[in-house]
Amino acid sequence: MSDTIEKDAIRNVIAEMQAAWNCGDFHGYMAGFANPDVIFVSRGKIQKDWQATLDHYIEDYGGSPGSQGELAFSNIRIEMLAPDAAQLISDYKLVRAVGNQSGVNTRLMRKRDGKWIIALNHVSNTER
Repeated sequence: MSDTIEKDAIRNVIAEMQAAWNCGDFHGYMAGFANPDVIFVSRGKIQKDWQATLDHYIEDYGGSPGSQGELAFSNIRIEMLAPDAAQLISDYKLVRAVGNQSGVNTRLMRKRDGKWIIALNHVSNTER
């Protein structure tokens, strides 16, 4: 497939994840990540696996309907590294009643069984 087709497929994964988050569907959001072997880096350390990350999102963002806020990814840049690997860098903004968050995501995308997923996710919050 062409790079354009692959990049569009990756953008679709990110759009589906964003839509799932904004509906409070954390399982749908996590469907975009490698399960169980995704690597998450945030808060200055390597976080736990897929299930622990899902548990964290539910605990910290799922208290009541709408408490997850409104998530938006923007300025998405994708570089194809191989037919089954890509680097994605994007800005993100999460608007919530308890406080907004913004920053940059760096993601290693891998194509497994014909589907793009996030194998490595690094989040860098904007300093306040």
